[in-house]
Amino acid sequence: MGKKDFEFIGKAIFLPKQKILAVADLHIGFEDALSERGVFLPRAQYGIMKDEMKKIFARTEEIKEIIILGDLKHKFGDITSQEWTKVLDFLDFVAEKCEKITLIKGNHDKVLKPIADIKGLEVKDFYVSGENCFIHGNKIFKECLDKSVKRIILGHKHPAITIREGVKAEIYKCFLVGKWRGKEIIVLPSFFPLVEGTDVEIEDTNLALPLKFSEFEAYVPLPEEDKVLKLGKVKNIGKLN
Repeated sequence: MGKKDFEFIGKAIFLPKQKILAVADLHIGFEDALSERGVFLPRAQYGIMKDEMKKIFARTEEIKEIIILGDLKHKFGDITSQEWTKVLDFLDFVAEKCEKITLIKGNHDKVLKPIADIKGLEVKDFYVSGENCFIHGNKIFKECLDKSVKRIILGHKHPAITIREGVKAEIYKCFLVGKWRGKEIIVLPSFFPLVEGTDVEIEDTNLALPLKFSEFEAYVPLPEEDKVLKLGKVKNIGKLN
């Protein structure tokens, strides 16, 4: 497997051989969850994500399958009214662009099943397609460690990278590409637009894979410009001044 086997488009990954498109961590319903704690935000995030998906679809050839790598919804313990309406709308929206939708269970998706059942979809712990294993990232499964699996694609981390220039510092969502136990590892940025994510230099014990990101390559998506920038290895990015 080589890097020509996949392409980053916006905040999604596209596997042209299998015609698979995958995204991670949409956290639909975030605003409702905040409002329950007395914090009120305009309910704009879903519209932004839907517009970004439209741009991705416009740049992608035929898609057979769309995989959502967990945390499709945000609320842990129940389903808010915003989640009911927007998650169902999102599933209808992407169903028009593919033959199959695969849902991976994230740590926020404990009660996603009632929504998935309405659409006749199964919520999976992991999903193997060819030499690729798709997981959320908070758990690892023995099937993903099989020697037939050459690549693991995950979310959960919400990776971001900080670029510094003098006293100025800006943080950007990023893809991470590296190796672990002889397998290629690709970590997707969160699709959720409001928060950039967690700087990859901050140790994250929530990932099931004990990954050391210093040797990983970082790629920053710039959806507004329809391009993705390759920044090189994480350990060298601080030197890009």
